[in-house]
Amino acid sequence: MAAGMGTRYGGLKQIDPIGPGGATIVEYSIYDALRAGFGKIIIVIRKDIEQAFKQSIGSRFHEHVPVDYVFQEIEKLPQGFAVPAGRTKPWGTAHAVLMAADVIHEPFAVINADDFYGAASYQVLAQHLRSATRDYRTVGFILRETLSPFGSVARGVCRVNSEGFLGGIEELTSIKGHGAGAQNTDAAGNVTDLTGDETVSMNMWGFTPQIFPQLRSLFRSFLESNSTDLKAECYLPKAVNQLIAEGHARVKVLHSSSAWFGITYREDRPHVAEKIGRFVTAKLYPERLWS
Repeated sequence: MAAGMGTRYGGLKQIDPIGPGGATIVEYSIYDALRAGFGKIIIVIRKDIEQAFKQSIGSRFHEHVPVDYVFQEIEKLPQGFAVPAGRTKPWGTAHAVLMAADVIHEPFAVINADDFYGAASYQVLAQHLRSATRDYRTVGFILRETLSPFGSVARGVCRVNSEGFLGGIEELTSIKGHGAGAQNTDAAGNVTDLTGDETVSMNMWGFTPQIFPQLRSLFRSFLESNSTDLKAECYLPKAVNQLIAEGHARVKVLHSSSAWFGITYREDRPHVAEKIGRFVTAKLYPERLWS
């Protein structure tokens, strides 16, 4: 998913070169996915950044893997709904996944374009997607390893049952590190203490195509309640949470030996670049991914 506005970053994180050879975060994700056995890439972007994306990034990996582009436009709504006057914000990550429904016919993974999940994360997800089960999957990460020292972050805190399945996700939208743990402050100013050891969703999912009719139904319900709200978004974790609560889906929580890191604020960029540079020095990645 690469259609985000990059509001907190102040620009298009999707095309910002990070690696020592000029690669972007999404290129490392594609490289890791190919090594894990994924065979096709679907990139969800906005139409207005299509040319910039293709020229700066897409041209480098197109010869290595089949690539499709689909466009998340705010006008792409179910019949009977219209874009409210003044709406410029995309409709959220659940809507982004729906944009790919016509080009996906097999089990697939979903990731954020601006998050670095690590090679092991793709390997464990690919392994589970090869199984015959209809259950969905998510790769969980440790909360304290996903925080930014430069501001608050939004995270989906996972409740995992004794069988390793997702019992639910609580969306906390303003989490900051606090001592050895973390704290979330809600819109009313209420503070929730967190240990930092919580498992969180970073939008790394494994689905089968049965997710698409489910998301269509949930997105229609979302619009019925929120279509006039200029900032409301239909988030993928919240949609999955509802499917679990209603008994329509089971989600296995997978764990990876790779640590997540990503860019929320522009100040995060040097730290991410340094980490990727260390991976290149250790020869975990070539300096130039596609040469």
